[in-house]
Amino acid sequence: MNKKDLRAFIRLQKGMFTPQQLDEQSAEIIRRLLVHPRIKNASCILMYYSLDDEVNTHEAVDLLVKQGKRVLLPAVISDTEMELRSYEGPKDLEGGFFNIMEPVGKAFSNYEEIDVAVVPGMAFDGRCNRLGRGRGYYDRLLPKLPQAYKIGICFDFQKLPGIPADEHDIKVDEIV
Repeated sequence: MNKKDLRAFIRLQKGMFTPQQLDEQSAEIIRRLLVHPRIKNASCILMYYSLDDEVNTHEAVDLLVKQGKRVLLPAVISDTEMELRSYEGPKDLEGGFFNIMEPVGKAFSNYEEIDVAVVPGMAFDGRCNRLGRGRGYYDRLLPKLPQAYKIGICFDFQKLPGIPADEHDIKVDEIV
C-alpha cells in the first residue's frame, strides 16, 4: 500500500472504536510511557496535545508538568512549519491550526535542551518508521533534535508490518 492508502486504512481502523475505547487503550500506553526510564530521567520533554483519534496525552502532559519537567508542545505557524512552545498548564492552550489545542506564548528554540521527543503518528512499523498525517511537520522538526530520544506512541492497530519510507522520513528510536 502507498502512504495515502495506509492513512485511509488506519482511519477506518480508528473508526471501529468508540472514544471511550480509545481512551481506555490510551491509559495503558500512557502508563507505560510515564514509567519509561528516558521519560523519568528527562528534564525537558517534547510532547503533543492529542487529537480525539490519537493516544490521549492530555493528562500525561499535565502530570509531567506537576513532576517538574519542562514540557514543550508544538504549535503550527504555517502550512509547512511548526514551532515549540512551553506548556505550564491548560491556561496556556487555545485553538490553533486544524482546531488543535496549541500553546500560546513565546517560541522555544533551545532544541539542544530537549531530552525526549514523544511523537504521534498514523502508523509505525517494526523498523521504527513513522507514517504521519502527510504534511511533513515532524519530518521537518525532528532533524533539528538529533540528541533527543524519539518515542513514537500509538495504538496496537497502528503497528504495521511495514511502511513505505523515503529519505526525508524520520524514524523514531522506540515505539510504545
